[in-house]
Amino acid sequence: MKPVIVVGTDTGVGKTVFSAGLSAALGASYWKPVQSGLEEATDSEVVADLAGVPVLPEAYRLRMPASPHLSAEDMGIEIDPARLALPKIQGPLVVEGAGGLMVPLTRQLYFLDVIAGWDCPVVLVARTQLGTINHTTLSLMALRRAGCEVVGVVFSGSPEPAVEDTITQMSQIPHLGRLDVIRDLNRATLARAMQAIDVDRIRGAL
Repeated sequence: MKPVIVVGTDTGVGKTVFSAGLSAALGASYWKPVQSGLEEATDSEVVADLAGVPVLPEAYRLRMPASPHLSAEDMGIEIDPARLALPKIQGPLVVEGAGGLMVPLTRQLYFLDVIAGWDCPVVLVARTQLGTINHTTLSLMALRRAGCEVVGVVFSGSPEPAVEDTITQMSQIPHLGRLDVIRDLNRATLARAMQAIDVDRIRGAL
């Protein structure tokens, strides 16, 4: 069974909440290879709270909330791609990327380069807000040119049917559902929201 990689069109698009919901729905472990910013709850801590699934330790925990290459430089280190090899575990694994696809890990390496090397199915999380057509289309183009298998797009936010249809039709990509705005976010409300997501399609790609 291959891991599934959750990536976003940008920072703050909702991929951590979606990763938590997907991990719970699949009964999967969760791994965030690179965490930038430690002052607030980390993505791993959020997923542990929302999903109650096994959470693997990050390969890198970087203090400064910034691009990973800058956070690493701030600590006087450089991210070693060898430490980002996918962990070998029993059962499914959800891996969450950092920021968008073209986030630099070093001054020679983008996160997309690592994702392409993993050779695993990818789910792209995109906002429904203004600008998402451009950001989502560019992200899909980048993933495809890197040879990644894209399972589909999950939208995050209030419904925008015309925008969502434009992206999925023009990019010829499956619409995996939309994770609505969750006002009182907890395990129960997230599980209910995930009923709108085509988890079976994602499971079938693993």
